[in-house]
Amino acid sequence: MIFDKFKEECGVAGVYGDSEAANLVYLCLYALQHRGQEGAGIASSDGEKINYERGQGLVADIFSEERLSKLKGDMAVGHNRYSTAGENHIKNTQPIVADISKGSIALSHNGNIVNADEIKHELVQNGAIFTSTSDSEIIIHLLAKSKKDNLIDAIISSLLKLKGAYSLLLMTKGTMIGVRDPFGFRPLILGKIRTGHVLVSETCALDLIEAEFIREIEPGEMVIINDEGIRSIYPFEKEKPKPCIFEHIYFARPDSFLFGTDVYSVRKRMGQKLAEEAPVDADVVMPVPDSGVVATLGYSEASGIPYEHGLIRNHYVGRTFIEPAQSIRHFGVKIKLNAVKSIIKGKRVIVVDDSIVRGTTSRKIVKMLREAGALEVHFRISSPPTRFPCFYGIDTPTRKELIASTHTVEEIRKYITADSLAYLSREGMFECSRNGDFCDACFSGDYPTIYKFGDDSNPRDEV
Repeated sequence: MIFDKFKEECGVAGVYGDSEAANLVYLCLYALQHRGQEGAGIASSDGEKINYERGQGLVADIFSEERLSKLKGDMAVGHNRYSTAGENHIKNTQPIVADISKGSIALSHNGNIVNADEIKHELVQNGAIFTSTSDSEIIIHLLAKSKKDNLIDAIISSLLKLKGAYSLLLMTKGTMIGVRDPFGFRPLILGKIRTGHVLVSETCALDLIEAEFIREIEPGEMVIINDEGIRSIYPFEKEKPKPCIFEHIYFARPDSFLFGTDVYSVRKRMGQKLAEEAPVDADVVMPVPDSGVVATLGYSEASGIPYEHGLIRNHYVGRTFIEPAQSIRHFGVKIKLNAVKSIIKGKRVIVVDDSIVRGTTSRKIVKMLREAGALEVHFRISSPPTRFPCFYGIDTPTRKELIASTHTVEEIRKYITADSLAYLSREGMFECSRNGDFCDACFSGDYPTIYKFGDDSNPRDEV
């Protein structure tokens, strides 16, 4: 069963200079579980050797006390994976650990390399052997082939060949390095804990381990942490930052602080603005849990319409489930969501969600609410129509699978069988974000590193 949602990208975490580095990274990955649930890994360094453990599934299921006890040292990096590029397989789980001429190295990558296929083809033609289908592995090969004398220069020369999104953590025996691409598509946060430093995708990970938030790594910045302290360099050509607006809409945890503001406030403002732009007479407003909760609070506050939890989510749905031989209608949605009939029966209902991707789940939710006795069902979306796939670290369908790319809002309304449908305007979305410029290519088709949108035969459309 494929739920009608964008999939999380990845989460990275690193701790330098703490005797419990691996345990702390484990907890950070726990806090970042929402960014990827296919697999996770942790690599640690004791100054002599890099050890690593990895597996498929959730963080809590992969790392036992026994496995964590093998990860010695005061430095560690970790990664939660969702396959934005490359199939779901243990061989694609990160960190990637390799021995190259400049020493052992571990790499964790959040993002997506747009020109990965082109670079990989060239590397293979020159004799490189790949052990995974992940685009992240090309970075290791570029490092291995670099003629630069030291690792920092090798990293810089390798990253200069890349187009796309990367928030990277690299660990050698004595140094941890964090890098954010010049556009700053994906977040990367610097924190301080006891005797050490922390690099993570979101501040919610800092909160769990009681680390102090220092600042966000800037777009195009490389942070180098070793026994001499922390230093920053800016080795790339300066670009106008384009952080991903969808982090604020859906991906980041609402208790995180990203791109200069807290996510919760942005989402609430989006709900308030949506109520202002698309009012409707109704008796209750409810979220599609959990992604629509904060925006729904904003919608309720601005409209005065009572907030209710009319849809209850089952949080314990596994990756696969067995449907009875005697088919149950809308089984995939029902196993995840169920309507509260006492709240819905005889009511005019507003349902708020963060996005509509294919429209299939929205259609089933409307039918579920009507079967529960709703008199009217009005759908409200706290972002603009999603018309284009993402190339920068989000698992989105091809353009032809995105319902808004081929249908008008009215046609989508008819398809999902709602009484009305409205999206937050692009102008309203930016007004709610309030802090700088953002990449909104999934709404506008304006790709910062792809200047002409390809057709559906483009292999990168499979992101």
